[in-house]
Amino acid sequence: MELPDFMSYANKFSQTDFVDKIARIAKRAGSKLVYAALILYYTLQSDKISKTNKAMIIGALGYMISPLDVVPDAIPIAGLTDDLAVLLFVLKKVWTDIDPDIQTKAKERLSKWFDEDEINEINHLFDEE
Repeated sequence: MELPDFMSYANKFSQTDFVDKIARIAKRAGSKLVYAALILYYTLQSDKISKTNKAMIIGALGYMISPLDVVPDAIPIAGLTDDLAVLLFVLKKVWTDIDPDIQTKAKERLSKWFDEDEINEINHLFDEE
């Protein structure tokens, strides 16, 4: 799958829109997408990450929030695959800069929306679907 120009979606990102969308799509999106999004969201708030990586994260989260993307979110199952691909692409790029506390915080937040079996899926975050 070729990734879209997710950086053009940076102006779509806002904290309020992010929280609203995650809460709305959590179960349908699955724990991998939500976990990746939460890690990027919490990493964005860190002062330990470069401006370049912050820009990539904002672009990826903006892409996820935007209803206008390569595969519309309204399409069952396939609608969020492009969002997951973009989030994982950026997550891999910034993974070495991610503080373990951020991963813990994201897992704690997941436990509010998912059961233990669903949360276990994040142990294979970068595995192909």
